[in-house]
Amino acid sequence: MLEGRLQTQQRSSCNGRETSLSSSGFGMKLEAVTPFLGKYRPFVGRCCQTCTPKSWESLFHRSIMDLGFGSVILVKEENTRFRGWLVRRLCYFLWSLEQHIPPCQDAPQKIMESTGVQKILSGKAPEGAGEGQVSDHVKKEVQRILGHIQAPPRPFLLRLFSWVLLRFLNCLFLNVQLHKGQMKMVHKAAQEGLPLVLLSTHKSLLDGILLPFVLLSQGLGVLRVAWDPHTCSPALRALLRNLGGLFMPPEANLSLDSSEGVLARTVVHAASVPLGLWTGALAVLRSLRNCWGRSRRVCVRVHLAQPFSLQEYTINARSCWSSRQTLEQLLQPVVLGQCTAVPDTEKEQEWTPITGPLLALRAEDQFLVRRLSCHVLNASVASSAVMSTAIMAALLLFKHQKLLGEFSWLTEETLLRGFDVGFSGQLRCLVQHTLTLLRAHVALLRVHQRDLLVVPRPGPGLTHLARLSAELLPAFLSEAVGACAVRGLLAGRVPPEGPWELQGVELLSQNELYRQILLLLHLLPQDLLLLQPCQSSYCYCQEVLDRLIQCGLLVAEETPSSRTACDTGRQHLSAKLLWKPSGDFTDSDSDDFEAAEGRYFRISQQSRCPDFFLFLCRLLGPLLKAFAQAASFLHQGQLPDTESGYTEQLFQFLQATAQEEGTFECADPNLAISAVWTFRDLGVLQQIPSPTGPRLHLSPTFAVRDNQDKLEQFIRQFICN
Repeated sequence: MLEGRLQTQQRSSCNGRETSLSSSGFGMKLEAVTPFLGKYRPFVGRCCQTCTPKSWESLFHRSIMDLGFGSVILVKEENTRFRGWLVRRLCYFLWSLEQHIPPCQDAPQKIMESTGVQKILSGKAPEGAGEGQVSDHVKKEVQRILGHIQAPPRPFLLRLFSWVLLRFLNCLFLNVQLHKGQMKMVHKAAQEGLPLVLLSTHKSLLDGILLPFVLLSQGLGVLRVAWDPHTCSPALRALLRNLGGLFMPPEANLSLDSSEGVLARTVVHAASVPLGLWTGALAVLRSLRNCWGRSRRVCVRVHLAQPFSLQEYTINARSCWSSRQTLEQLLQPVVLGQCTAVPDTEKEQEWTPITGPLLALRAEDQFLVRRLSCHVLNASVASSAVMSTAIMAALLLFKHQKLLGEFSWLTEETLLRGFDVGFSGQLRCLVQHTLTLLRAHVALLRVHQRDLLVVPRPGPGLTHLARLSAELLPAFLSEAVGACAVRGLLAGRVPPEGPWELQGVELLSQNELYRQILLLLHLLPQDLLLLQPCQSSYCYCQEVLDRLIQCGLLVAEETPSSRTACDTGRQHLSAKLLWKPSGDFTDSDSDDFEAAEGRYFRISQQSRCPDFFLFLCRLLGPLLKAFAQAASFLHQGQLPDTESGYTEQLFQFLQATAQEEGTFECADPNLAISAVWTFRDLGVLQQIPSPTGPRLHLSPTFAVRDNQDKLEQFIRQFICN
């Protein structure tokens, strides 16, 4: 379909989203797409230099850029101790027999003798009992909890299943790629002699098998994994426990004043057994069934972020704490027009699930765990490669006309921002393969002999494309926030439908840009931004402004009353600048925000800027539109209701609005959940206890229709239609 010279072809339709293939775009006309710029591919997943500076320096492999990828399922004769013709035929089986599985003898006795369990048992001992004497009933209770968590591992079964899994993975995948430099860093951390804790983002159902297998194949032993007991049947749980699986007991999530919950959590803290690699055996069978009969196998890549010392983090992270306010305190007065200044403090927004083990910690330690989760999520998202389906979905969703050229341009822009891509090859073949993967959500129409029209299917097809395009957002998040903030700043000055040249006439002061960026940062959910907790909002504002200047969307405008941007004369350092906290320093000369009053910018008039500006704004479009529709739904919603009930009401409203307006990218249940949580933090919705459980009520402030309209207008100022 893609042979010959593809020409630009755009045709109007009922939804106006038809796109054709072309060989030209914003950037260079690349015949091949490579996952690197120049000689090296970008390194992703560095740990925080502020909270873990020693780990950032010592656990980094200096030659990581020179190391490539290797396939962990490619087992040959050289991977065993033996040589010969028969070894080449049995290398998988011999490799499985040689894997080191550490023994775990007397595990129940070690757990019974641990300090935490002994402390709990001493409190349960009857009066008059000697020291260390507890009743048989208490011992049996500990054994019961331990039996629910684990069973003695079976090394033979582990080796047998590892051999079977190696066979399965070779049938499923062409290769399983692992970056050798990332693995070098993990080996270096393992040499410290301390336990390694790995957290997975769970990109697929196969993670429960794939990740332990990768670490086992690299000589790190058998990974220990805690598995949710509700995802497995009782028979499967019994099998997995014999293979080394760990399952949380149900008592661990009971209230803190429950004696059973305290005992279960203590046993969990003391327990360790090597993992069974096989928690995803059912997922393997499903994948085999789905892939059965297909001639093409796919490739898989496993990314590992840079390790860091948890002890170092707990020491340094406590020094980075600053004052915080709730979203209601920060944003509600601005939304209602009661004030214009944004408080100089950080946003307090914690959406971490409250579980029994977390509640057992002190308030200070709970806060430390939440901040650690933000760091880990930030590193995991930065380590994830951008796939071709995400790039293609963004181009199709945002009505780009020339897929071939803009696919290579968007790939190059992603690499320039330090993000890795998970594909390479000839451009036309990549586009063809990507469209094949999206064939259930797009329609390919041949208009002329050499013209191909790509039409996204309305309804669920557009919703799926929006979910895929959201994977591209982390790479362009700073620019997208800045573009939407500029749109909000121009909303009251220039008509949205006005020409681009008219928007470039307006002067934008740096203080106004800071304010708009801050307002948008406070509005956006924390799980979307994934800002590092040690980074202040004002530092991020400067980063956003720097990104807009670097990508050419903003140009500095010299005013007669201000010093020129190139003036490097002696500046007077104030005491405030000299003594400001270390977390507030950046590489820019704009740290002193009081000196930014005379700095102005204009929107660039380059030919490529309008399309790039719209592209950045539309990346945040689905979320902001869902928030705006949630604001307009306030006077229609049936309240009071449970949180899940009101979320379902809002989701049905988003679906009905999508049918009327064609905004199917907003009809996502996750966006409905995010809107309800944000409005709850903003003080629009109030959660009030009741005999049947907590219920959501509309706050008296936003029961007034005028305030509901103000909230909707506040959100819509950031939306670029």
